[in-house]
Amino acid sequence: MRLRVEFTTEPFDLDEAPTHAVVAREVIQGAGLDAVDVGPFGNTAEGGADEVLTAVDSLLRRALASGATRVSLQVNVIGEETR
Repeated sequence: MRLRVEFTTEPFDLDEAPTHAVVAREVIQGAGLDAVDVGPFGNTAEGGADEVLTAVDSLLRRALASGATRVSLQVNVIGEETR
């Protein structure tokens, strides 16, 4: 199964990316997922179910430990994994 995760972390700071936002993006960019798109108001990535769920676990733990007071995320099934 393939999944797409979309997420944001709060609180926002339009002048400088907060530590929790930087950490969350680093987790996703380093997770070996495909179609990674990071931006100031939202981030998305796609991959196999195990990889996405592992990345989401790390994302939540590390972002909260880095000062996030809210993490909004959505996970969608986008298809079957091709092997």
